[in-house]
Amino acid sequence: MEEIPFSRPFLAGTEVEYVRRAAEAGLSSGGEFTERCERWLEQRTGAGRALLSHSGTGALEAAMILAGLGPGDEAIMPSFAYPTMATAVVRQGAVPVFVDIDGRTLNVDAERVREALGPRTKAIVAVHYGGVGCDMVALAEIAESAGVLLVEDAAHCLLASCGGRALGGIGDLGTFSFHHTKNVTCGEGGALLVNRPELRERAEIVWEKGTDRKRFQRGEIERYTWVDVGSSFAASEITAAFLWGQLEIAEAVTARRRAIWDRYHEAFAGLEADGLLRRPTVPPGNVHNGHVYYLVLPTAAARDAFIEALRENGIHSPFHYIPLHSSPAGSAFGRTEGSLRQTDDLSRRLVRLPLWAGLDDVAVDRVIDESRAAVSRGSKSGV
Repeated sequence: MEEIPFSRPFLAGTEVEYVRRAAEAGLSSGGEFTERCERWLEQRTGAGRALLSHSGTGALEAAMILAGLGPGDEAIMPSFAYPTMATAVVRQGAVPVFVDIDGRTLNVDAERVREALGPRTKAIVAVHYGGVGCDMVALAEIAESAGVLLVEDAAHCLLASCGGRALGGIGDLGTFSFHHTKNVTCGEGGALLVNRPELRERAEIVWEKGTDRKRFQRGEIERYTWVDVGSSFAASEITAAFLWGQLEIAEAVTARRRAIWDRYHEAFAGLEADGLLRRPTVPPGNVHNGHVYYLVLPTAAARDAFIEALRENGIHSPFHYIPLHSSPAGSAFGRTEGSLRQTDDLSRRLVRLPLWAGLDDVAVDRVIDESRAAVSRGSKSGV
């Protein structure tokens, strides 16, 4: 029986040629392909400036520098998230403040964010789960009224939108990831979107190891020097070359992923109507990108039995996430605000199904059939 992995990159076929061209050009970073990728991201998101990074983590760390976080400051974020955003906050000497999620969307609950605001709050982090946007209208109002920056962790969200605006391009800063599990990939990579004009110049300095090298390259100054904090956040030109091959097919990849998402959603409607599981919720005004399709089972035991049943049939269907507030580092470096009941409950019952652009219809049918069978067995056994 052929294994069905949870995720697999989908190749355009041009990536190797582009990498060869980049290698022959002899630039470590900032060449033709970096320029193409950054302009593509700006055009698709409306961001004033896009900066290609060696990783999504690097983009998040730069965002926290630009947000001005320092020792004793706080950044409010959902506990239901990957650790990199919290790590980026902690690296600045600041404290991640974990709040609960909206039980419908698994995105951060705007009212819990409002309640967590305090004199040390410096940033609010909107983590868009599975390519479905947070309530950005409410979060933007909260951030503006509190005088803090709104940062979008849009790692899942390339070509997804909310209210007609591209995710990642709505907050003051946004970040993308091009990790191998994402819709388009370069193995490891990311991008920072700078949407607030007054942050653009400093973002370039932070990106260039704390120097004003970008101004030198544009002929604005005679020589460049060290002027601020920063690091080596830029992606290599070889990484950018591979990514450009992926961005050229991004719309087609997204369309295929959405089609698979839709097939799953239709297939499990009856089981949801029978109360045997819950399907994802996409609020009005959101256009998702098919990044994640998940099911929420009735109990943790039912979820674990489902994962094992699919594993026995060669299908990889992982859970997502271990909440940050209950992790060892989360307990040591962060704090919680209010009840995290939804986070604790849903993280124990959620399972993700295989979803990638190269997954053919036969494999999708197999995932659907085995998933239905696993849910049926679980309901009959009372798990």
